[in-house]
Amino acid sequence: MKIVKLLALMIFSLGTTFSFAQKNDLGAWYMYFGNNKISKKLNWHNEIQYRNFDAIGDLEQLLIRTGIGYDLTENNNNVLLGYGFILSQPYVNGEKTENIEHRIFQQYITKQKFGRFNLQHRYRLEERFLEEDFRMRFRYLLGVNIPINNKEMLPKTFYASAYNEIFLHFDSPVFDRNRVYGALGYVINKNMRIEAGYMNQIQENRNRGQIQIGFYNNIPFTKN
Repeated sequence: MKIVKLLALMIFSLGTTFSFAQKNDLGAWYMYFGNNKISKKLNWHNEIQYRNFDAIGDLEQLLIRTGIGYDLTENNNNVLLGYGFILSQPYVNGEKTENIEHRIFQQYITKQKFGRFNLQHRYRLEERFLEEDFRMRFRYLLGVNIPINNKEMLPKTFYASAYNEIFLHFDSPVFDRNRVYGALGYVINKNMRIEAGYMNQIQENRNRGQIQIGFYNNIPFTKN
């Protein structure tokens, strides 16, 4: 019950903060991220993102991603091969359309710790199989989690989270988009946490904000 109240408070605070946004200038993403150990070195990544044009009920994009990762060092320096299914429903001339994309991706994540600052660098290469096109894209994300009421990311810890991610095409135009994110989170236990924040996405001819609600599940499938 405390977790539900906390999440409701986060959502209310974000809604109040960005209530000045014009209609359709603010969307919402609801996200689940699983990163589950299947052996000492291997992990299974699983992810679902339900993205809306508005708060709910007007689907912009459904993204499902999965993959198998391998830790090059103990609990760090993870390389991963994955697949993504993306269903998009954009508006074209006022009419809703539907596009499907299949995506293969390779990524490398390395983590660093400086005092309370928990840094993450993610490098991702994507091969995007669109309905009438094929494109390749590179992404780099720099993220940080900072515990507030504890020195470490322990259970019952509130934390601040932020990231910046840039997307670059291999062809022209090179710049695709940039995302800037800020959030508040809560560590439920050593394997689960929740997060609520705001992300601003900048594209060449578009700038759009998204409220984001995320749940992170790292429950291991092995005792190793």
